[in-house]
Amino acid sequence: MGKWSVPVVTLLGVVLMPWAASAQLSSFSEGFNNVSSMTGNGWFFQNNSQALGTTGWFQGISGIFPAFSGSPTWYIAANSRNAGDGPGSDTISNWMLTPELNLFSGGIVTFWTRTVSSVNFPDRLQVRYSTNGSSTNVGTLATDVGDFTNLLLDINPTYSVSGYPNVWTQYTLNIPATFSNGRLAFRYFVEDGGPAGSRSDYIGIDSLEFVSVPEPSAITLVSLFGIGGGGFYQLLRKWKARCARRR
Repeated sequence: MGKWSVPVVTLLGVVLMPWAASAQLSSFSEGFNNVSSMTGNGWFFQNNSQALGTTGWFQGISGIFPAFSGSPTWYIAANSRNAGDGPGSDTISNWMLTPELNLFSGGIVTFWTRTVSSVNFPDRLQVRYSTNGSSTNVGTLATDVGDFTNLLLDINPTYSVSGYPNVWTQYTLNIPATFSNGRLAFRYFVEDGGPAGSRSDYIGIDSLEFVSVPEPSAITLVSLFGIGGGGFYQLLRKWKARCARRR
């Protein structure tokens, strides 16, 4: 047995390792305690609003409403001044991208969000994802989505004054298997927004969590490919016989 045990190990390495090597669980949580430090932790921000305003994503303002969890300012916010005060209507398109994530087998993301207590100017938020690795391509125009063509959630696309929750509300989203790495994107997207528009006010996001779905084990995949059980041992016997002929 000793003379064919090494080739069998090699065989197992060749057959099984391509899946086993990528079977890594990726997870993270973000409480938005310090928004200014997020870029250094792999986050990416880009404001494509037209006309461009004076704010981007910023630390929550407790005087408007307190955080869902922790210190009153521990959340991230965006507001109508993401767009400029230009003539006519403006479109807010302000992007916040997570660090690169393992989306090979999909994942689950949860977060909390809300708008102001008394709503006069409706808000909107999209959650999208890219399967293009570390790409931060969100285009350059307010209507562009770049690599983030996959839409997971669109809160209040019809701009109802009651369509965006005005108390902290949790959302849970399931990301399908993508067989790749990618990023999630939160896009504050409001048409006819900005200081002079009829829409957009102020939103907050808090307590974000992500966990990837564990990839199937190598043994499970062997079974799926029809060489599990007795078939697996037949494969080993064939390899043994093949090695014996080479002696």
